[in-house]
Amino acid sequence: MLRIAVQSKGRLFEETMNMLAESDIKLSTSKRTLLVQSKNFPVEVLFLRDDDIPQTVASGVADLGVVGENEFVERDEDAEIIRRLDFSKCRLSLAIPKAIDYPGLEWFQGKKIATSYPGILSKFMKKNGIEADIHVITGSVEIAPGIGLADGIFDIVSSGSTLVSNNLCEVEVVMQSEALLIGNKNLSDDKKEILGELLFRIQAVKTAEDKKYVRMNVPNDKLDEVVSVLPGMRSPTVMPLATEGWSSVHTVLDEDRFWEIIGKLKAAGAEGILVSPIEKMIP
Repeated sequence: MLRIAVQSKGRLFEETMNMLAESDIKLSTSKRTLLVQSKNFPVEVLFLRDDDIPQTVASGVADLGVVGENEFVERDEDAEIIRRLDFSKCRLSLAIPKAIDYPGLEWFQGKKIATSYPGILSKFMKKNGIEADIHVITGSVEIAPGIGLADGIFDIVSSGSTLVSNNLCEVEVVMQSEALLIGNKNLSDDKKEILGELLFRIQAVKTAEDKKYVRMNVPNDKLDEVVSVLPGMRSPTVMPLATEGWSSVHTVLDEDRFWEIIGKLKAAGAEGILVSPIEKMIP
């Protein structure tokens, strides 16, 4: 049985639970319990505060954890990154009141900076030869300059709307962050085998993201032209239709180029184009 530590609430909780559900790992979250066991897979989920997850995994209380890269780097615990999960993306940035004319990083020399990430900030400032007064705050860091507690802040930025609402301006991006699957370094062989199956399922879900399954009818004399437009993973499937002189072409398209390619397919002679979402793709 693998134990996975997961953030107990917030966006990372929601996206992690969605990933597990799409991997066909059934968990009941109707009752707010600390530990929930899967009904169909040898996994149990331990719900914790995000900043407790790295230590919980490093100490072996949990075998795996899903945590923001920002927390993993800040806590600096002896666990390993198993996989980057490509969701809950944000960045850690320095911000100051927008009324200030920012000349560069040297502006922070001797200034007071409020943050929940003193470890990351200290290393960054030391690397750049800046001596600043780092003031540790848990909670609403962004209000610190407005109440005179700090000259600037170092905090998570996603859309930037929180900074704008507090009259702050992002001036330096220190690191990018995303959700990580981290693991204890001393997993048993049995647990490694379960982890391998879990990673296989996650990969199948991730491979299918942002892809569409496309079927179309094509006159046989236009097949070469239509196939030349398709950038699919492999050669498309071509099957004859009951109507003489026509074939059905099946392929997979990336969503970011979908409309561009669909336009070219229509121009090349494709008709009756049918588009379906893909739930999973097995490499």
